[in-house]
Amino acid sequence: MDPKIYKLHRENEQEHWWYKGRREILSSIINNLVYKGKKLKILDFGAGSGTNVLMLTNYGEVYVYEKEKNTSNYLKKKFENIPNIFVLDSLNENILFDLVIASDVIEHIENDNEIIELLSKVLKTDGNILITVPAFNSLYTERDKILGHYRRYNYDSLKEITKKHFKIIKLSYYNFFLFFLSLLLLILIKVFKVKSLIFSPEKTPNTFLNNIFYKIFSFEKFMLKYLNFPFGVSIIYLAKKNSN
Repeated sequence: MDPKIYKLHRENEQEHWWYKGRREILSSIINNLVYKGKKLKILDFGAGSGTNVLMLTNYGEVYVYEKEKNTSNYLKKKFENIPNIFVLDSLNENILFDLVIASDVIEHIENDNEIIELLSKVLKTDGNILITVPAFNSLYTERDKILGHYRRYNYDSLKEITKKHFKIIKLSYYNFFLFFLSLLLLILIKVFKVKSLIFSPEKTPNTFLNNIFYKIFSFEKFMLKYLNFPFGVSIIYLAKKNSN
């Protein structure tokens, strides 16, 4: 990922409508389909700026892993005084988790099959995995390249890389209501090959727009309890580890 983009993530992850809304959607999925009142051992794999970590502490101990050394050191400092957050230097298959989260991570990894296999190995027998990814490879743009994305996904491609290891509980597109606005932005980036960070969606918009987008996006958590969206900017995937 472009270091300038990562800097924007760190500066905007608390208040930006996308991060705030995604945290609420992830939390809703965990509450409704994973958490049964018993504290979980959770791995936040590829935690980035750590935007989801504090939310995850509501459900148990959170182990944070980031491969990039400088990012890992940043996370250690960020969470050094919080007793139930542990930043890992490496993954050990002897430490098994109840829940693994890879939120907008696997699109950054060239060999996504390999990572899915690794994550299955660090899950308990009855463990769950929660994945989010950008949707529709046809929408791949210069922005994806700057973000370090190798690809975007659809239902079939995500099912293909996970079917060996996991049984699907929930699979839906999301960021449904803002899809066409996002589509327009992506088309403009694709047509004009925009690379400048001036147009970066990572920057928090003005307060009025940020609140509107946040309310629209976060409202999807209520609907995702009962339905799966037919399309959206991203995909959310929850599955249980195969026992065989």
